[in-house]
Amino acid sequence: MNVFAPEDRDRAREHVLALAAADERVVAGAVVGSLAHGEGDRWSDLDLTFAVADGVPVSDVLGDWTDDLVGELDAVHLFDLPSGPSIYRVFVLPGCLQLDVSFTPSSSFGAAGPDFRLLFGEAGPGRRPPAPVADELFGYAVHHALRARFCIERGRVWEAEYWIGAVRDYALSLACLRAGLPARYGRGFDRLPQETLEGFEGALVASLERDELLRALASAVDGLLRESREVADVAETAARLEPDLRLLTRTL
Repeated sequence: MNVFAPEDRDRAREHVLALAAADERVVAGAVVGSLAHGEGDRWSDLDLTFAVADGVPVSDVLGDWTDDLVGELDAVHLFDLPSGPSIYRVFVLPGCLQLDVSFTPSSSFGAAGPDFRLLFGEAGPGRRPPAPVADELFGYAVHHALRARFCIERGRVWEAEYWIGAVRDYALSLACLRAGLPARYGRGFDRLPQETLEGFEGALVASLERDELLRALASAVDGLLRESREVADVAETAARLEPDLRLLTRTL
């Protein structure tokens, strides 16, 4: 078996859209994600969203469609992600093709982000999730730095590595927020200036030795403080906490 080709993705798309056309309960549909405004790339997954007539239980449509996708496309159901009135169901098809199908009551159906292209029916204004706020990103990063150091001292090195990576990721998310880039799920990381990214390379953990974990943690904290100084909402808090964060990375 080979990794899926774009033609496999196209066939899956046509099957799902035919399923929608034959289902009277489905009154609108759209493509979202990287395929909403073009052909995507070789690795783009398939993300389709549909409106279900008000009064029809979304779970009924999900169940029927899942039976079809499993039987006709050999899909494997991975998980569901509820979001407000919507439910996202994630599948993987042969060849590692990810298929995301979501359903929303028609009265709430609309774009949840900029990558939305209506295919049929009507869409309302939708519900765009709010961007993360700076003090939340900073607060989580500080919490994770504390957890990282405590895990190092307890000899829980794998958990320590996890928390160090989380400090780095939240600091990079803060950099994305400052640059006006997507600040969730790492989507803006690769669009950050190269000098910003280079400043976080030291926060990559190279081994699970104590000295290496401490070094990477110190680098992650450096990056967090550097970014925080440039964000008005957290600059004062970061300045107050800097001595403690520096203390956190010292060798005992």
